[in-house]
Amino acid sequence: MAFISSGYNPDKPMKDRITDIGPQKYDLFYPPVIAKNKGKWLYHEIIKPGVLVHVAESGDEVYTVRCGGARVERVTHIREICEIADKPCDGHLRFTTRNNIEFMVDNKSKVDPLIKDLESRKFDGGSFKFPIGGTGAGVTN
Repeated sequence: MAFISSGYNPDKPMKDRITDIGPQKYDLFYPPVIAKNKGKWLYHEIIKPGVLVHVAESGDEVYTVRCGGARVERVTHIREICEIADKPCDGHLRFTTRNNIEFMVDNKSKVDPLIKDLESRKFDGGSFKFPIGGTGAGVTN
């Protein structure tokens, strides 16, 4: 039977039934510093185009590097995005409503290596795969 391995018992179909099947709640996937300070942010600053710092009441800081993305992305491109996020961001990133990609780090020392990594990745034609910017008086995706 297909469902035996999942614990389904055909003799007792209602036992341990899951009725709310769907995506898990979004806040389970917050970076730890975001989860800790949710709703307690004092201010944010744009350090330079594409780089922001958010400061919480507790003094915690989150640095965000925003780069351009695409509305429709290839699986290989998404895998590359995840590979980037795994190194300095502990696997955390977010997509904005305008399809930009935001890599979030909890330490200022991780920002420059992240930027260098993003700037080193180019398409065969020479253009940047992850152009940094889209904040303040700049062009967004």
